[in-house]
Amino acid sequence: MTTTVAALRETPPVRPAGPARATGPTRPAIRRATPRTVRVAGGAGAWLYGGSAVFAAGTAAVTHLGPHRVWGQIAAVAYGLGALAAVTGRGRRRPDAVAWGVAFGAVLVPLAVLVLNGWAQPEVGVVERAGARLWEHGTPYLGPDDLHGGYEAYNPYLPGMALLGIPDARLVFGAVLVGALALAGPCRGPVGQGRGTAGPVASPPAAMAAVAALVASPVVALPMAVGGDDLPVIGLVCLGLSLAGRGRDGAAGLVLGLAGTLKATAWPALAVCLVLVAVRRGRARRYAGAAGGVLALGVLVPFAVDPSGFVENAVRFPLGLAGAASPADSPLPGRLLAELGPYGHAAALAALGAAAAGMAVWLFARPPRDVRAAAYRIAVGLALATALMPASRWGYLVYPAVLGVWARLRREEELCLAA
Repeated sequence: MTTTVAALRETPPVRPAGPARATGPTRPAIRRATPRTVRVAGGAGAWLYGGSAVFAAGTAAVTHLGPHRVWGQIAAVAYGLGALAAVTGRGRRRPDAVAWGVAFGAVLVPLAVLVLNGWAQPEVGVVERAGARLWEHGTPYLGPDDLHGGYEAYNPYLPGMALLGIPDARLVFGAVLVGALALAGPCRGPVGQGRGTAGPVASPPAAMAAVAALVASPVVALPMAVGGDDLPVIGLVCLGLSLAGRGRDGAAGLVLGLAGTLKATAWPALAVCLVLVAVRRGRARRYAGAAGGVLALGVLVPFAVDPSGFVENAVRFPLGLAGAASPADSPLPGRLLAELGPYGHAAALAALGAAAAGMAVWLFARPPRDVRAAAYRIAVGLALATALMPASRWGYLVYPAVLGVWARLRREEELCLAA
């Protein structure tokens, strides 16, 4: 009896159970996602940078353009060193550092050499002269009666491009691309935030590593060094799509409208993003208003100021209807058709129109519902346009190449909504 009482005294009292507390749904742990496509270490990195070294060396050997030859000679060394670094111990552990080093050697070093020597591809001079003329005369175009001296007298770009020619077009082109890609980075917070869910979050360092890997690739490094005028357009398109994916319709319209004032190659992106916004949120008034306002200010107003110069430079010359032939003469289908004479030129324009109609049918029959799908639609459309334009060149393939890679790197972005 004594033992039993002692045992009861040592046993802690049992407290009565209280009412169960209401608990919400368990929030899954947020995980960090590092873009695997950026990690080009070891054998993969060696093959990637080695192949780029071969491309750069081949460019230096066969090109007749001086700036491209300089880039090829310097970039071949940078890519070769990157291939060696990718298989070392530190390079295997820090592929992002290797990517930044290759970008430095393949972009900044040749760019500095070209800038110091005053060398650039002809498009840079066209944009800088357009900027000076806009500042002095209020229009970036020469009139039809003043267009003498060959194709370099023409300005085939839309009026907004002239603003990038001040003070040095090469530096502005590259800065706009890198800045836009950096701003079009990952979501700030959990993917699906606002829907009560959580998912992968890409860190800012991972996003910048992705930018470095993209910039280090020859498809971007070459035009960045020699002054490719398509780079700012591509950067703004990526940024506009990213903003639309985050639910910032007005900002997306402003950015894509700005891209549309630079070159007509941005116009397919304007249409695709309009459909994307309308499908995802059921309305697109804010996006359309912002984009339309920027286009009206940047294109329609300059057209009203100088209609004849605008049409001769920005419409007739790119279509091959002006008094001078375009230097864009890569042996692509549209260019080959145009060389057959008036009927061949008409056939090239008809094929281009048919491709545009087919893309429109695809866009409305199966509209994109996320950023990745929208980027792929734009890439396909611009690839077809590059192949079928009467005046075209291989360099225009930078659009589908960068958009395709960017869509792959941003494969989680379409889940990032603001509302």
